[in-house]
Amino acid sequence: MTADGAARRRAGLAVASAGVLGVAGTLAGAMWWRRLPEPRRLRLRRSARIWRLSARRAAHLGSVKVRSVGSDAQRRDALEADFAIRTAQDVAAELGQMKGVLMKLGQLASVIADGLPPEARQALASLQADVPPMDPALAADVVRAELGAGPEQLFRSWDPMPVAAASIGQVHRAVTSDGRTVAVKVQYPGAADAIAADLDNAELLYSMVASVAYRGLDAHAVVDELRQRMGEELDYRTEAANQTAFAERFAGHPFITVPTVVTDLCSQRVLTTEWAEGTGFAEVEAATDDRRQYVAEVLFRFAQASVHHHREFNGDPHPGNYRFAADGSVAFVDFGLVKRWDPVEFAHLMTVLDPVLAGDPEALVERMQDVGFLRADARLDPQRVYDCVAAPYEPYLTDEFTFTPSFTTASMRHVADPTGEHRDVVAALSLPPSFVVLNRVVWGMSGLLGRLEATNRWGAILDEYRHGAPPATALGAAEARWVAARQISGR
Repeated sequence: MTADGAARRRAGLAVASAGVLGVAGTLAGAMWWRRLPEPRRLRLRRSARIWRLSARRAAHLGSVKVRSVGSDAQRRDALEADFAIRTAQDVAAELGQMKGVLMKLGQLASVIADGLPPEARQALASLQADVPPMDPALAADVVRAELGAGPEQLFRSWDPMPVAAASIGQVHRAVTSDGRTVAVKVQYPGAADAIAADLDNAELLYSMVASVAYRGLDAHAVVDELRQRMGEELDYRTEAANQTAFAERFAGHPFITVPTVVTDLCSQRVLTTEWAEGTGFAEVEAATDDRRQYVAEVLFRFAQASVHHHREFNGDPHPGNYRFAADGSVAFVDFGLVKRWDPVEFAHLMTVLDPVLAGDPEALVERMQDVGFLRADARLDPQRVYDCVAAPYEPYLTDEFTFTPSFTTASMRHVADPTGEHRDVVAALSLPPSFVVLNRVVWGMSGLLGRLEATNRWGAILDEYRHGAPPATALGAAEARWVAARQISGR
C-alpha cells in the first residue's frame, strides 16, 4: 500500500470512528432525554427557547456595534432603531408562542414601552391582542372535560373562534340556555405545565427580572411574588371569586361596571361571565379629545378606588382589560392577578408616599429608612433622594398635569437607571415587592394616560381617595353621590 493510500485509509477510519461516536452520542443523548420526567423536559425546552432568543439578540447587538464604528450620529440612530424594532418583533413572536409567565412579562413590558420606535411598540402591543389561538376542537375538549358536556350542549350558541387570546387562555362568545350573552374564557391545554415549568425555572426568572429591575430591588422576592400571583391565576375559580367581589363592590356605580360571573358555568379551567359590550382601547385612542379625557379619568378613578379604599388591585393596567360602552360606562375585566396588601404592608407604603406628595425630602428619607426602603447606612442628600423617588409622582404635585407618551419612560429611567443621574440613590434602595406592585400601578396607569394625552387635576382626584377631599370633577361628584346612596342603604 502506498503512503497516500495508507493516509487515506487512516483518514477514512478516523471519519468512520467519528461517525460511530457521533451516532453513539446522539443515541445516548436521546436515551438520557427520554429518561427525564416530562416537567423537566418542558422546562429545558422553554429555557432553550429563551437562551436562543437571547443569543440572537446578542449577535444582532454585536453586529450593530461593529457597523456603528465610524458612523455618524444619524446612521447610529438608524441602526439602534432597527435593532429595537427587530428585537421587539422577535420577543413578541417568541413569547406569543410560548404563552405562560414569560409572555406575561412581555405584556408588562409592552404597556410602558413608550421610549421605543413606533414599530417596536406595535410589535410588543401584539402580545396584548394577537396571541395565536388554540384549535377550536381543543377549546371544546377543555370545556367538556371541565363542565361535563361540550359547548354545543351547554350553550344555546357557541362561537368556536375566540374573540380574544391571552397568556394562559382565550375567550369565546356564547349564549346561555336562558338567553344571556356571555364571555367564556377557556384555559389552554398544558398552560398549567408551561407556567409550572417557568415558575420552577427560578434562576431564569431571577436573571430576567434583575436585568430590568432596580439595582436595590430584591429580584428573588419579586419573582416569588410573581410565582404566587401566577399560581393563583391558573385556577379560574379564584378569578371568579375575585371578579365577584369587585362586581359587588362596584354594583350600581355610575361609570364603572364589572361583568357578573355565571358561577354554574365555571370551573378550574373555564370562566363564564356576562358579556361586556363596547369598543377597545385603540378606538378610544382615535376618538375625540373629550372622549379620551373622560375615559382617562374613569380608568384613573377605578385604580385609585381599588388601591386606596380596598387595598387591592386587579393585576396590571393594560389596554386589553377594558371595554368602553356607548353609554359612557367602562367595563373592567380580567381579575386573575389580584394583589392584596395587608394592613401593615399598606401602611408602610403610605408612610413613604405621604412625604413624597407633601414635598418633604427630610421626612421621606427618615421614613424610608424606618421601614427599610433605604439602607440605614446611606449618607445621601435628602433632596437627591426625593428627586429620584418622586419622579413618577410629578402629576400629583401640580395643580394640573398632562400625561404624554414619553413621561412614563422618562420617570422610570429617573428612578431605575443604575448608571443615571441618581445612580447613588438607586444603589442604596432596598425596595420590597409590594412597593414595586404599587409603582407598577403608577407606571402602568401613566402609560395608558400618556397614550390618551390625559389632562386633569390628578393630585386633587387622588386626594379624594386618600383623604376624603371634596370631589374635584363632575365624575367625582357622581361617584360621591353613589357612595352616599350605598351608605344610606347599608351596602
